[in-house]
Amino acid sequence: MEWDLLQWPAMAVTVIGAWLLTSTARHRRFIGFGVFLLSNVLWVLWGLHTQAFAVILLQVCLALLNVRGLKENQ
Repeated sequence: MEWDLLQWPAMAVTVIGAWLLTSTARHRRFIGFGVFLLSNVLWVLWGLHTQAFAVILLQVCLALLNVRGLKENQ
């Protein structure tokens, strides 16, 4: 797999997660946090490949916020 191409699915998953989080339906928001966590993993993988350490740190921070959001959404 060409690692540089990973940024495109990561971007798409991030957009889908954001769209789900704007839902008024609680279950869709719950799914949105999970999708965002997946996007965090994809961005970290891409960041490791490209040595984009600021992106990796950002994604770790955002993942912690997503976990918090998951807990508060329950």
